[in-house]
Amino acid sequence: MQDSWKKKFLFIWVGQFLSLVSSSAVNFAIIIWLSIHFESAQVLAYGAIAGMLPAAIIGPFAGVYIDRWDRKKTMIFSDAFVALCTLAMSISFYAGFENLWLIYIMLGLRSVGSAFHMPAMQASIPMIAPQEELLRISGINQVIQSVSSIAGPALGALAITLMPIGNVLLLDIAGAIFGIVSLLIVHIPSPFITSKVKSSFRQVWADLGGGFSEIFRTKGLVSLFVFSMLVTFCIMPIAVLFPLLTIQHFDGGKFEISVVEIVWGVGMLVGGSLIGIFKPSLSKVVLMNVMYIIMGISLSLSGYIPATAFSFYVVLTALAGIAAAVYNACFMTVIQEEVRPQVMGRVFSMYFSIVVIPTVIGLLGTGWVADRFGVGNMFVVLGGLIALVGVVCFFNIPLMRLGTKKEEAAPDER
Repeated sequence: MQDSWKKKFLFIWVGQFLSLVSSSAVNFAIIIWLSIHFESAQVLAYGAIAGMLPAAIIGPFAGVYIDRWDRKKTMIFSDAFVALCTLAMSISFYAGFENLWLIYIMLGLRSVGSAFHMPAMQASIPMIAPQEELLRISGINQVIQSVSSIAGPALGALAITLMPIGNVLLLDIAGAIFGIVSLLIVHIPSPFITSKVKSSFRQVWADLGGGFSEIFRTKGLVSLFVFSMLVTFCIMPIAVLFPLLTIQHFDGGKFEISVVEIVWGVGMLVGGSLIGIFKPSLSKVVLMNVMYIIMGISLSLSGYIPATAFSFYVVLTALAGIAAAVYNACFMTVIQEEVRPQVMGRVFSMYFSIVVIPTVIGLLGTGWVADRFGVGNMFVVLGGLIALVGVVCFFNIPLMRLGTKKEEAAPDER
């Protein structure tokens, strides 16, 4: 039985790794293309909004159907849909139609596919692996994402240098094919669902209510979501402005942008490896709070240091990447441990939507604020807010108690 779930994850991880590397390369190539052609914080912010808002809007409804549909088929069809959108974008570039609004539309459609794929993947993990291995698996998932964050930008920068953007986009299609094939090989069980009938509009809303009830059922989950939402609200503008900080503040180019992206991935690789190899004795919530503080201070210093300190900027970026990987692994594990499998798809979808919608509102003003007050100053302020959230979290009693009873009741299996 133990070997069986490990083999399943091996097939899934290989396919997802190839898919993530290709997607990371294409995403980075698009960022470089937009940065060089427009050199505008507003254009990058709108691109980020286009890639997130559709998923945020339909996310809660997608979660209802993820919990009703076969999760394996949901991931396969969503991957195929994203590949078709990428193919359409590639054809438009081949035809010489390099329209900014078309790029926004295609990024939006790709996000619709992601609205189904990501929650379905996260909700499938507890159906395959033993509960005591969830944190370690989250760490390994972080390693895979981190390696793709390292290889993707390097591949994307090389590809956009050697090939036109239309050809670069085809890499994403090849990656999607590998991801789909890996899912076809394995069997992923779905949770028992009492009703298989078609969902009426009223039933969909009732199921949505069940997802919200699950969040409020466990004390601390609401606080977990609220603080994560605040941190993501601060992180997303920073993530969008990373290339501009490198270009404008540190006077960098394609090479320097690639170095920063790769180093962020290296940091995430280290953080994910630490979680994947070792089983931390500290509470997951405590680890998350500490990571908030480390990440916030690192990002804040990145905007404060002088333009001549590019090497220090690289080190700070790696440190923030380590913190981000550890935080994300702990966060996902807490949800997987606290939420029942039959409603987990809804909860993950609601989380992604709850986090993204206010972030989109913040991104709308990112270009204006960055142009008026400077990209570096935004890093200083937003990084400071992230660190402050980490401190405040320690004083939230329901949040600090999350998972403590289970940890005390479970025998030490190490």
